[in-house]
Amino acid sequence: MNNYWKRKSKQRSCFLNILPETIATRLKQDPQRIADGFAEVTVLFGDIVNFTSLSSQISPQALVESLNQIISAFDQLTETYHLEKIKTIGDCYMVVAGLPDPCPNHAQVIAEMALAMQECIQQFSTPMGTPFQIRIGINSGPVVAGVIGRKKFIYDLWGDTVNVASRMESQGIPGKIQVSSSTASYLQGLYQLERRGEIEVKGKGPMETFLLGGRFG
Repeated sequence: MNNYWKRKSKQRSCFLNILPETIATRLKQDPQRIADGFAEVTVLFGDIVNFTSLSSQISPQALVESLNQIISAFDQLTETYHLEKIKTIGDCYMVVAGLPDPCPNHAQVIAEMALAMQECIQQFSTPMGTPFQIRIGINSGPVVAGVIGRKKFIYDLWGDTVNVASRMESQGIPGKIQVSSSTASYLQGLYQLERRGEIEVKGKGPMETFLLGGRFG
């Protein structure tokens, strides 16, 4: 009997490692497909600059160890700010505020997370001593969230909001936080926002963007 409960506890821990607790509970109670719409969330993508090129310069063990240290530090920040980590894609980190539980100040919390990630990355450098940099992109708006997969579950997000957030990162500036006008509207008057101007965003055309600085006061 003890072994049974140990197995059940281990299964639950594994479940919670890949799914938000409220989603894991729903899935256990009703294994039907989970899909929800959220009207207001803020999505962040953060990419470690030039990390991919590092793979040809150091051993696989050193590469994975460096990445694990950074991602683990970001995971701790995610817990501190009560955010939902969606996934890592290579050396790109994706996190969201406003789901699965609503958060009225979702943009502000993500802004704090982004600034903390900027500060956090300064603790790390390559084995050759070169400091790491992170490029961050943020966008706000509606998304669809759901669980896909049969044996390997994943809780993921879809929609234009996610695509634009990804573009904010990929077309951003190393060491900077680029936000869309949608996110900037939530942060106006609370944070320093430097108008970057319009950039061409694939599938969207020209979009006005801003660079996020520190919080006022």
